[in-house]
Amino acid sequence: MKVLVATGHLAEQTVRDSVGMDTDVLIVDTQIAAFITPRKLMAAIEADFPQFTNNKAHNAEYDLILIPGLVSGDFSRLARKLRCKIRLGPKHAYDLGFVLNFVGSVEFSTELPACELLADVRREMALEKVKQLEELAVPLMTVGELKFGGDSRMKVMAEVVDATGQDTDTLSGRIESFVRKGADIIDLGASLHAEADDVEHAIKVAKSVTSLPVSIDTLDPGLLSRALDIGVDMVLSLDSSNISTIAPRLASSDVASVIIPDSGEGLDSLIRNINEARRMGVRKIIADPVLDPIGHEIASSIVRYSKFHEMFPEIPIFFGVGNVTELIDADSTGVNATLCGIAADLGVSILFTPEYSNKTQGSIKELKKASQMMMLTKERKSSPKDLGIDLIEIKEKRRRTDAVMPDNFVRAEKSRMWTVDPKGSIRINVIPESYGKGGYILAEHDSVSIVGRSAGEVMDTILDMKLVSRMEHAAYLGQELKKAELALKFGRSYSQDDKF
Repeated sequence: MKVLVATGHLAEQTVRDSVGMDTDVLIVDTQIAAFITPRKLMAAIEADFPQFTNNKAHNAEYDLILIPGLVSGDFSRLARKLRCKIRLGPKHAYDLGFVLNFVGSVEFSTELPACELLADVRREMALEKVKQLEELAVPLMTVGELKFGGDSRMKVMAEVVDATGQDTDTLSGRIESFVRKGADIIDLGASLHAEADDVEHAIKVAKSVTSLPVSIDTLDPGLLSRALDIGVDMVLSLDSSNISTIAPRLASSDVASVIIPDSGEGLDSLIRNINEARRMGVRKIIADPVLDPIGHEIASSIVRYSKFHEMFPEIPIFFGVGNVTELIDADSTGVNATLCGIAADLGVSILFTPEYSNKTQGSIKELKKASQMMMLTKERKSSPKDLGIDLIEIKEKRRRTDAVMPDNFVRAEKSRMWTVDPKGSIRINVIPESYGKGGYILAEHDSVSIVGRSAGEVMDTILDMKLVSRMEHAAYLGQELKKAELALKFGRSYSQDDKF
């Protein structure tokens, strides 16, 4: 398929660098590529490629003309005249090289820029590949229909902290939130003061709101026994203090168990506990060599994981990511991605997170996406980049073209005057995400409260209702609404007039 790429004078060199020598470039008579019109495009084609416009045959000189993704206008009449498709390319010239790789395999759009179209295409292709790999994966173990270990995807276990102390509505909402975020297993944390009836209530609530496997998190043999009575799918955790009591029951069931070393002990203790559980007939064993936090010999614990996997490659491994993310003042996204990559090298099967503190909110989604990335990485035998899915949220992979300082300019200054809008004040706030259902921006005027998902739609409503009369007030509201939108996007708090 032969492609012609149209651009303006300012972007000419960037476009030529992006497309290489194999694709023709048409320079339209406009400085800004986004200002290309059908008339200007036709004039440029007639001037530079007259054979194209004179071609009367069914097969035109070009099969596809890509115009900049920010161009507006109807090019359908010109496309019919030229007997050639005219479609939107990417918004930015540096993305052309990537976009051209899909010519012939993807139908480009007259409405959606190619970079946005292909972002969705690449993401869908990547997720479909993950799904196919998971369906073909041969696991070390299954719990219900969920695969663990082998070449299956690492599964995300999300713990509901103090699940045994929550009422039905609170617990249900928390579990439903975790399911929406992508959890593969729901772990119910038992409090130190929990009783058997509390465990039964928590498991019944969990089973009523999700079909995912449910685990109970406690060392108390009495609580573990009640959990087994109710039909829990997995127990956390077994050590020498409870194996003799719980192992006989596990031996006659299909319930999986996570085995840990005794408190304060290491690999030898873990191996002893596993051997004892096996001796007593426990079949579905998952090992937790225990990931230590940064500052507490995390490197030694990673070596412990590596040694265990070499010794027992047939046993699925549990990896407590939350031990690290909860005890470091850093954004969880990069920490989770890095730990997930390490976990993949260690043969890990389960990624555990409580998503407990404010700074670790979103860890379930992050670990789920990271586990998908690592699965694709392993299949492609590559680094976890250019996969179609990523965990880049703040920084950017490719920088857009920056402006240069003009020779003549006016230095911006903050106004020293502020006049109250006769239409009244508007208070901005956010209604945070509730159980994974997304958050809202709240704009309160004396006469009405407006709720919306984005700064744009809230501002449009304010203008439509004529709630502002001064330009500086509208400009101020635009700034604050955008801050509120970003606060929701990144799960942060918001306070009007404070720095974000």
